[in-house]
Amino acid sequence: MGLCLTLFIADWKHLGSLPVEDRIRALDEEYQKGEMAGGGRDWPPAHGAAWCAEYDFRSTTGAFSPHARAGDAWDDMRPLVDASVREAMDAFLAGLIWNADPADDPALNGGGGFFPPPADRWHSSVLVVCPPGALPGKVRAWTGVGSRLEELREAFAAECAGWAGRPDTFEDFTALLREWGDVTTEAARRGWGLVGLP
Repeated sequence: MGLCLTLFIADWKHLGSLPVEDRIRALDEEYQKGEMAGGGRDWPPAHGAAWCAEYDFRSTTGAFSPHARAGDAWDDMRPLVDASVREAMDAFLAGLIWNADPADDPALNGGGGFFPPPADRWHSSVLVVCPPGALPGKVRAWTGVGSRLEELREAFAAECAGWAGRPDTFEDFTALLREWGDVTTEAARRGWGLVGLP
């Protein structure tokens, strides 16, 4: 069974009021409450505390692999993309599903200590950490590039189409990017951050 991704938008002030070692458990408990309530998988959520909400990616099955494959696809195709699109997409995807240098991934250190650091690289405590202060810049980047996704088609065809470990189609790739655009925009609107749990 592969690694899953459960993505939350969350109020960093509330999470910050909890001891570091309790923050993941608090999110996990809210997720479990939603599951036991027999639903709440829609966006906006039918369940969720006043301080967090789960985002349900409709273009995936809940697995982390489509996000990782999309990040790898971006890494492959970015040299072929116009500089203005490349810079905006880099700014948007960095720390979400792609990093120029994987060692700079904010999840590797628990988001600068906001969450407990992973026990090791292969057993992360968090998969995505994007604090509220980073989201307005991501929304600006998305606003600049969201309407230009078609410009990525040729680069996708050249570097990703038909390759194992990459999104199956260009449409799959752009559908996932649009969902990341939606969730970052909603989190920024609320002044919250993003956290993805395995």
